[in-house]
Amino acid sequence: MTEETPGFDEQSQQPDVPSSGVPADEAEPKAAAPSEEEEAAPAGDSGPDAGLVAQLDQVRTALGERTADLQRLQAEYQNYRRRVERDRIAVKEVAAVNLLTDLLPVLDDIGRAREHGELVGGFKSVAESLESTVAKMGLQIFGKEGEPFDPTIHEALMHSYAPDVTETTCVAILQPGYRIGERTIRPARVAVAEPQPGAQPGKQAEEGTEAAADDKETGGPQEG
Repeated sequence: MTEETPGFDEQSQQPDVPSSGVPADEAEPKAAAPSEEEEAAPAGDSGPDAGLVAQLDQVRTALGERTADLQRLQAEYQNYRRRVERDRIAVKEVAAVNLLTDLLPVLDDIGRAREHGELVGGFKSVAESLESTVAKMGLQIFGKEGEPFDPTIHEALMHSYAPDVTETTCVAILQPGYRIGERTIRPARVAVAEPQPGAQPGKQAEEGTEAAADDKETGGPQEG
């Protein structure tokens, strides 16, 4: 009869070997190899990037078009403002010219009253106030005796000849002229005088006769 040692088991003496026969070191799980779809994924990333680039180009193109539209609108608005300002100034000048043209007879009366010494008292204060107001509106008076006649700003109402003038000259101001800036409202109405016909040649002949007489007295012209 065979004796059995208590607590001893034959199976417990056998080494722990996996049933598959693979060593324990090689039995550890390995990383799964990438599938074909995963390998193809990096190559497919260029698709979304290309779409973003195309969208960005479209946005840039739209932005350029909107910027050009805005610049065009700004230029049109600036032109509109300049045109409105120019029209406003023109309307203002026309209104001022119409008003001042109606006041010219009054200014003429004031000028005649001043020449005759009748500009006194309260009438003088009113007249000076009116003249100051029209001057602030840009009205300028022109026309003086002795200045050369200019048909663009003078209107000759009287004509005569004078031996003491060398060109057509305003010898009397019958009505002064008025202008606003470079615009003439009314030309100066004047009396003009022209050189006396034949006066200049006669004067030269007289000077020549006097020179000949001096030469005769001195025995001829002196030699240098």
